[in-house]
Amino acid sequence: VRDCVQKTLTEWSSKIGQDQNQETLEVLECTVAQAIEKINPEERDELKVSAKLFIVGSSSSSIRDAVDLACSALGVSQLDSVIIVPPPVEDGTNLSLEYLQPYWKELENLVQNKKIVAIGTSDLDKTLLEQLYLWAQVKPSSNQVNLASCCVMPPDLTAFAKECDIQLLTHNDPKELLCEASFQEVLQESIQNVKANEWIPLWLLRYSVIVKSRGIIKSKGYIIQAKRNAS
Repeated sequence: VRDCVQKTLTEWSSKIGQDQNQETLEVLECTVAQAIEKINPEERDELKVSAKLFIVGSSSSSIRDAVDLACSALGVSQLDSVIIVPPPVEDGTNLSLEYLQPYWKELENLVQNKKIVAIGTSDLDKTLLEQLYLWAQVKPSSNQVNLASCCVMPPDLTAFAKECDIQLLTHNDPKELLCEASFQEVLQESIQNVKANEWIPLWLLRYSVIVKSRGIIKSKGYIIQAKRNAS
């Protein structure tokens, strides 16, 4: 992720040069057009567009921004699936249903508005997954389990997922895909005269476009949003 962000920022910075006054900017749109392949509408039915959304330092309201940006970048009106990773809980605090609810409600709204087909979770144990399933209007279609935390799927989680038709997937993502300090370091290295310490990442979305019939990845990439907290 770090390498992708750095390469994009460096390429973007070299193209715009010093034309923009970095002091006054609150939003930087750093895009490299040729790096994102828009989906041909005629091929849309043959492709599955999925995303995993890592909320870094913002509220649940940013979920809509992330989905809208992903749809716009890829030239689609809807994502087939989105897996949500809420911000890490504070030390000494356990992940709870109450913590997840605002994020899930925002995803449910997007399903109802036909921006997403299916929504899923990441790293929920059987107890929390069951609580979410019973509470939610739009049920989770999948739950990712970190390979680092278990070599074998917990039997109680497997049984519950099978009973409720929830797909169990595996992943090996770190707890923080791109922390604030790492992002600011990349920003400092890539763009001249930018006050990197004022910029805070809000969310990171990783997308993949898969050819359904063949199960191969046609394209994949990252979209990240950050805001400037100037004093």
